[in-house]
Amino acid sequence: MEQKIQLYSLATPNGQKVSIALEEMNLPYDAHTINILKGDQFTDEFIAINPNSKIPAIVDSGHAVFESGAILIYLAQKSGMFLPKDPLNYSKVMQWLFFQVGGVGPMFGQFGHFFKYAKDKCDHPYPIKRYTDETKRLLAVVNEQLKKNEFIAGPEITIADFATMPWIVCLDKFYQASTQLELESFNYVNNWVKNLLSRPRIQKGMNVCQI
Repeated sequence: MEQKIQLYSLATPNGQKVSIALEEMNLPYDAHTINILKGDQFTDEFIAINPNSKIPAIVDSGHAVFESGAILIYLAQKSGMFLPKDPLNYSKVMQWLFFQVGGVGPMFGQFGHFFKYAKDKCDHPYPIKRYTDETKRLLAVVNEQLKKNEFIAGPEITIADFATMPWIVCLDKFYQASTQLELESFNYVNNWVKNLLSRPRIQKGMNVCQI
């Protein structure tokens, strides 16, 4: 009998990407909460899985995988789901996955840091303006893409959607930045988020490893 995948995560946007994928792919897994506020990510046991001390990470039959984008690709290839085999469509998904990993995640995260968490440490207006402008620019890129496509990489749902949607939800849910970012103006993004969140498995995946 095949062993269950072991997920080590927290219900942050990066963690939610992987739990969503596991749920949508119907892959058996055990979830282990890594409380980064308590420093669980710096224990020897977790560093043995992820030397970078970040969530999420998985172990599949003794094989450890870290970095959320790499985990999504691994799971998609394992399950044969949510990643096209056609080279051109595969390339499109990779482009939007890397767009999230290299752009959306880091920029949205920096926005949230300065807008919500560092107000008592930095009162200079530059960081908030810089990351507000860049977050809105990236949202506009996603909005334009969704104006032409039902899902972020084309007509079918893929791991690129799983990667990006939790970060957009985070802007309002965790950062309370709906007004700052004028989120209501990104109509196609909002409809896409609503569509994805209507899927029961995505809803379940969003709530794995809550604290």
